[in-house]
Amino acid sequence: MIERLQEVFTAGADPDRAGPMKAYMRDRFEFLGLTSEPRRALTREVLAGAAKPTERDLVEVALACWALPQREYQYFACDYLRRYAKVLTPAALPAIRTLVTTKSWWDTVDILAANVVGPMVTAHPALLPTMDEWAHRPGELWLARTAILHQLRYGRRTDTDRLFAYCASWATEPDFFIRKAIGWALREHAKTDPGAVRTFVADHPALSPLSVREALKTIGHGPA
Repeated sequence: MIERLQEVFTAGADPDRAGPMKAYMRDRFEFLGLTSEPRRALTREVLAGAAKPTERDLVEVALACWALPQREYQYFACDYLRRYAKVLTPAALPAIRTLVTTKSWWDTVDILAANVVGPMVTAHPALLPTMDEWAHRPGELWLARTAILHQLRYGRRTDTDRLFAYCASWATEPDFFIRKAIGWALREHAKTDPGAVRTFVADHPALSPLSVREALKTIGHGPA
């Protein structure tokens, strides 16, 4: 699959777009120049006719993609894992952790958090203590962001106490990506329980203005 992937993605590369894409990502990664829609079309081409992967297949392909220099290969890995997230068991979490903490940036971490780790935790509640551990590891900001965002798609299934505990524990963190994650997670939960989010924000004045602004973006400061 990796050989096929490289063949298809290289054939579709757009060097004129690669430079601006690299600049947008602060020159952190090389790019082939594949924007979202063309990349997804090529991904479908790569996966056409492929058998449903085993967990081992998913992990091996993802790690191989992470070893390649161009960012689009990491995007392919994220899409592949998201597509088959139900196949993953707790045995895959160490590999997912490696993906979160290697070549880390919001573009891959957020997909893994909400669309891979989140479904894994739903299917395997025994992973909750690991989320608690990730959420309380000083200096491991990308793991913390993953823990904060892993319930992003849960809706009414959200463990509110756990979400609020994670957000409170990082309320004074100066890192932009943690502050943004807190606000984003609270904003999503506000779609289900706006009153609880307003109360949480009011009770935690240490939250950054960014987190507060994001949390209340769609509900404001008024009554539920």
